[in-house]
Amino acid sequence: MPRTITAFSNPLVKRIQSLRDKRHRREEGLFLAEGLRILTEARETGRVPRYLFFAAPSARHPLVSALVDAVESSGGEAIETSEAILSKLSGKDNPQAVVGAFDTFDSRLEDLDRTTSPIWLVAERLRDPGNLGTILRTGDAVGAGGLVLIGDSVDPFSTEAVRASMGALFTVPLVRASWDQFLPWLRSGPGQLVGLSLRTDNHYRHADYQTPTFLLTGNEAQGLPAEIEAECDLLVKMPMLGKADSLNAAVATAVMAYEVLAHAQNGG
Repeated sequence: MPRTITAFSNPLVKRIQSLRDKRHRREEGLFLAEGLRILTEARETGRVPRYLFFAAPSARHPLVSALVDAVESSGGEAIETSEAILSKLSGKDNPQAVVGAFDTFDSRLEDLDRTTSPIWLVAERLRDPGNLGTILRTGDAVGAGGLVLIGDSVDPFSTEAVRASMGALFTVPLVRASWDQFLPWLRSGPGQLVGLSLRTDNHYRHADYQTPTFLLTGNEAQGLPAEIEAECDLLVKMPMLGKADSLNAAVATAVMAYEVLAHAQNGG
């Protein structure tokens, strides 16, 4: 049965709130996710929180009951609490009905089966958590095989990134690797590495994409380094007809992902 916590000074409340800080996430091996939809999608993929906090008014909702049952069946703990404490945990004035603390997780490059999808997303030194979350959502939308984060990228388990992913963190395999790890793995099997770059004349709509396509997006401010561009099988760019010189990294990835998807669905 769930226990009840109503005191802000409770040690578990303080511990869970601390997960909004990267250092504490690393030390605890836990991260926060909030919202009934996101936690339900996580449960449907087989991931349930170690700690589940829910507000008393939502206790009778069937999806909340299903989460409570799943958490307790897996050895976790369900805690009924107040909306004020949920607000403290989430950092939002209008908190979601549920907040969960999940074990962090990663896939390895060796775990990925590149035959499962024609599209794979790769991001190099991505710094904005909103962009990361949106790229994960794009990956889910196009059925990408996974997302590989290269180099010093933003923490995918930050509250902002998890929130922006809208549950895709749990549905899209995620790998963190260095470039020196990724490139040999990529070249050990089939796969075309396609980089988004302004330093090319190849129009993204006229390119010849091969399956599987590994779509590589660079750092928001600096793009891809020249040495990484040199390793790409193909560089493409999108025409900028206005005064902007580039698109937001997540937007560009989404446009490219759907172009690659259309190419794959039309038989290459």
